[in-house]
Amino acid sequence: MNFEAQSLPTPDIYRLLVGGITPRPIAWISTVSPDGVDNLAPYSFFNVASVNPPVLSYTQVLPQTGEDKDTLKNLLANGECVVHIVNSASMEQMNQTCALLPSEQSEFEFAGIRSQPSETVTPKSVSESSVRYECTLREVIRMGETAGSGTMVLLDVKHVYVEDSLFEDSQIDQHQLDSVGKMGGDYYSFTAELKALKRP
Repeated sequence: MNFEAQSLPTPDIYRLLVGGITPRPIAWISTVSPDGVDNLAPYSFFNVASVNPPVLSYTQVLPQTGEDKDTLKNLLANGECVVHIVNSASMEQMNQTCALLPSEQSEFEFAGIRSQPSETVTPKSVSESSVRYECTLREVIRMGETAGSGTMVLLDVKHVYVEDSLFEDSQIDQHQLDSVGKMGGDYYSFTAELKALKRP
């Protein structure tokens, strides 16, 4: 099958993009609203944008409402967040935070997620998260203003937490990390089986 991308309706091109570009890492991002409500939401359009300086990127796909999601609203208001890496132990709770809650309701409370103070930023950290990045807002890049358009958010990494049991030989043990990736539809992938290939 061949598809002319520009002629496809938004839902069709969305399914082609997320169904083929897999697995995608998941940024489970906590923020806090100007009213003090703790927000937590997952984003699978996520990656490393730069190492020096250390910058992460995630993309918000604009909802049908045409309004930014709470994560971006809160980032624009106070410029801070925590990005958590999702593993198989936390994926069920992560999925619960996909629920469309009103802005005044906290996903931490809704999904029964334990939290703790972060080291350098105001938003709370997920207590059970084994890898997390405390960040400040660097830049927001909007691709458009209509539903389905992307807004790329660049985040400066200020502090990194890695659970002691995962850190060995100055790096994160990939066999113990157990990270989860997003596939198309409702599917997720696991990293229980790894294969190493040496670069030529």
